[in-house]
Amino acid sequence: MNSNATTRPGFPRRPRREGAAIHFGADYNPDQWPEATWEQDIALMRRAGITVVTLPVFSWAHIQPNEDTWDFEWLDRIMDRLAQAGIDVDMATSTASPPAWLSSKHPEVLPVTRTGETLWPGGRQQWRPTSPVFRRYALELTRRLAERYGSHPALAAWHVNNELGCHNAYDYSDDAAAAFRAWLRERYTTLETLNDAWGTAFWSQTYHRWEEILPPRLAASEPNPSQLLDFRRFSSDALRDHLRAESEVLRAITPDVPITTNFMVMGDTSAMDYPGWGDDVDFVSNDHYLDPGPGGIDELAFSASLTSAIAKGRPWWLMEHATSAVNWRPVNPPKLPGELMRDSLTHLGHGADAICFFQWRASRAGAEKYHAALLPHAGEDSRLFRDVVALGKSLEDLAAVAGSPALPARAAVIFDYESWWSLTQEFLPHTRLDYRGQALDWYRALVAAGMRVDVVTARNNLERYDLLVAPLLHVVSADLAERLHAAVAGGAHLVTTYFSGTVDEHDHIILGGYPGALRDLLGIRVEEFSPLLDDDAAALSNGGTGRMWSERVELTAPDVQVLRRYERARGIEAGGPAVTRRPVGQGSATYVSTRLEGEDLAELVAELLASAGIGPDLPEPLRGQVIASARRGEAADYWTLTNRGNHDLGTAAVVAGMLGGVPLGGADSLGVSDAVVVRVPRN
Repeated sequence: MNSNATTRPGFPRRPRREGAAIHFGADYNPDQWPEATWEQDIALMRRAGITVVTLPVFSWAHIQPNEDTWDFEWLDRIMDRLAQAGIDVDMATSTASPPAWLSSKHPEVLPVTRTGETLWPGGRQQWRPTSPVFRRYALELTRRLAERYGSHPALAAWHVNNELGCHNAYDYSDDAAAAFRAWLRERYTTLETLNDAWGTAFWSQTYHRWEEILPPRLAASEPNPSQLLDFRRFSSDALRDHLRAESEVLRAITPDVPITTNFMVMGDTSAMDYPGWGDDVDFVSNDHYLDPGPGGIDELAFSASLTSAIAKGRPWWLMEHATSAVNWRPVNPPKLPGELMRDSLTHLGHGADAICFFQWRASRAGAEKYHAALLPHAGEDSRLFRDVVALGKSLEDLAAVAGSPALPARAAVIFDYESWWSLTQEFLPHTRLDYRGQALDWYRALVAAGMRVDVVTARNNLERYDLLVAPLLHVVSADLAERLHAAVAGGAHLVTTYFSGTVDEHDHIILGGYPGALRDLLGIRVEEFSPLLDDDAAALSNGGTGRMWSERVELTAPDVQVLRRYERARGIEAGGPAVTRRPVGQGSATYVSTRLEGEDLAELVAELLASAGIGPDLPEPLRGQVIASARRGEAADYWTLTNRGNHDLGTAAVVAGMLGGVPLGGADSLGVSDAVVVRVPRN
């Protein structure tokens, strides 16, 4: 499929609007309500400032009640009403949740678990990505929608499926087995190459025929880690192939209508290789739901920045988030006053050109009836709906921001999906390393130091950053190692941690001593890991404490500086290096061989920034108190400041003045749970 951006449509067309605007919208499910409700819905949408809705995400059973019957008349009517009201439609292909008649007639489309159990209908996403039968029905539905609505005046974009892989990321069926073998043949060509890549000489796993290879179904012991890593790659690619298949149908019929699908860059969602998927959509969209616990706003900003990196700095859409409580956590508290606006503007600050929600009207029935919506069960006479109307007005005021790309920061945290995957296996020196949590810890430490921080993938341009932090970068290919070397030689200051550079892209140990692929760059060598028990800790020379991990580090280059030493750690001689830094070219390479937390991590980050000559991005009163993001307009930059602390930081005008700018939108003051957008002219 052609991924050349110059030959494909860009952002959703706005046939009835002139100039840039931030879209404001939600999933809309009119078929779940009496048609008499539609008129009120549209009137309230206009009152709230809604500009776009996504439909019909879960309407396959309504559109096609049986194999031979199609009913588009209700969809025609709502599309026409939305067009008359000036509300655009991000039109979903409705393939996310197949109807009961399909799985009843074709149970072979149902996914199969690792233990061989069939997952039956009754929820959603009850389909296997590799099923040719499901694919045939899904593409027929997609084709009919494209032919019927491709020229409809309400249509702004196509929305393929919905949250691909949310519930069906891993399938172990016979269809999956056949597709996995085909994927492996394309990747390795010969069994000899595959056997070498998987290290199958161990445990007598050598394959002599392709038909012997299966997905990593439940076995008597743990699966081959190289096979497991490849199965995760394959599973992501299988979902991506479905995305491409629907997209090809849409592009053939409506080549000028842009296509997206909603990613889920948030929390523990790890199955999809989104950095690779970004090239298959005309604009990136993401779903994100705030963690209501401590530090949730930091995780939101982290995920929004990573989404921007997947979009390669171009504007993207926030396709779903919640106005208040969700329904799927053990406890689901509502958002506090101001958090609806704060969360929305934080996404906008990281590049979102659409702020959308699940969903428009809260459901009366079904699995998500307790999930908050723009129009709650209490109706329009509610605090929540008044907050929604206020948000719509604020987004109108921020139209100048629309279309502006991300302004790269000077500091970045590298987040690598393949390292994340590799670190989830069970045969490791320590099985609770928490890759994403470690990345978040370093992100928070940099934010606390007053830095504006990007979260990037290992595939992004790394040479543009002054500081690169790559915690637990476990999987390092020769290409990535070379790119990191080049970035450091050109002036970047790299910080990496224990268990990094250890394996190559096949999950094979890079021999000669750890940290393998990064050993020469760092000027160190580690013979043996020494993970720490839960009740153990390493005492460091500066009075700090290391947890979870320690290593016996040997210096192999004369210019390596020791920043921290072990005073006491299990199996390590007192005085052994714990944190090292080596000048390389115009930059430096730092290695942290233990887990630092809290003040210990903050102290080291401050030292590293100072030694690299990198000053804070924020004035002193805001340092550590706000998350800063920025977008680059034609004549000015647009900074979004999000209060992450527990006290008021002053009026919007005062805070904007600290940056040499003026407030453009958001809260009147940067209080707790507030965010403001500041226009900063460029000299």
